[in-house]
Amino acid sequence: MNQNDCVLLKGNEAIAHAAIRCGCDGFFGYPITPQSEILETLSVLKPWETTGMVVLQAESEVAAINMLYGGGGTGKRVMTTSSSPGVALMQEGISFMAICEIPALIVNVQRGGPGLGTIQPSQSDYFQATVGGGNGDYQTIVLAPNSVQEMADFVDLAFELAFRWRNPAMILSDGAIGQMMEKVILPPLRPRKTDEEIAKECPWAANGLNLGKRKPNIMTSLELVPQIMEERNLALQRKYAEIREKEVRCETYMCDDADYLLVAFGVVSRICMEAVGNLRQRGIRAGLLRPITLWPFPEKEIAQLAPRVKAVCVPEMNAGQMVRDVRAAINGRVPVTAYGRLGGIVPSPQEIEDCVEKLAAANPGA
Repeated sequence: MNQNDCVLLKGNEAIAHAAIRCGCDGFFGYPITPQSEILETLSVLKPWETTGMVVLQAESEVAAINMLYGGGGTGKRVMTTSSSPGVALMQEGISFMAICEIPALIVNVQRGGPGLGTIQPSQSDYFQATVGGGNGDYQTIVLAPNSVQEMADFVDLAFELAFRWRNPAMILSDGAIGQMMEKVILPPLRPRKTDEEIAKECPWAANGLNLGKRKPNIMTSLELVPQIMEERNLALQRKYAEIREKEVRCETYMCDDADYLLVAFGVVSRICMEAVGNLRQRGIRAGLLRPITLWPFPEKEIAQLAPRVKAVCVPEMNAGQMVRDVRAAINGRVPVTAYGRLGGIVPSPQEIEDCVEKLAAANPGA
């Protein structure tokens, strides 16, 4: 394929192609449905022969995340992909990387749970991704694609954010987007950064002393002096506050005159767009706000819409997780209701339309 090719790909395949094209140095992963095509596609493309990118099937998800810890710590663009139970096993490593401020990309193509659950799509890892699934006070930057095109686009964006803020970044997808096929324009092929470029752009990296020109860079999560550990934590919190101010991303659809607001992410936001159109044909002015960054969450943007609507509905493929962030943003100004499907069931447009119609009947407003 040539640069900027428009091709038909699965979401998982788009992740693999984009990783090679955006200059990824190393992929370390382990197969698990419904994301196994990412590793399989990389194995077919053999980027180690063309770009020098390392592709390694680790012995476990725990091994994979610790390989990211090491690779990211040298300033390399490294990534892993997995699905819900596998990402659960990675949480300790992600916590270690957060306190050491090591950038890397983790892709979670979600499946239903708890436990092994099902191989069908879900959004039930929202809490795990946005609150910090491991121990300690930390955050990961979380991007939520709703198309195959965004699966490709968000690989480079996630790396950019990870290195800009020296923080782990996650693409939180699901089995539906990972398995669906759509046309996608792939990014142009960009060479991997040289060791000289990394040394210049990542002075924090543990990649050698540059012939004795600098002191060692030591990366450890352990600190036994509580005052020093507190200051390290406070520095993280200051960074997170800055990320909240500068990196929120969301999009709105037909919200200018909306009486009833839908808030949804990922594949459910696509279903909501159809529901909005159908509701408006029946005289119910609905609109949609789609969070693109789940963390940082677009709380200000949702709060600004609250005085203009009569009620809010939050459809999710879980028991009600993002709805808690929406309620916090709305702060009681209008009613907020959750609509969730569990176990890998994807809601239909009609289900969401029925939910909004009930909401409209209960909250007709002035």
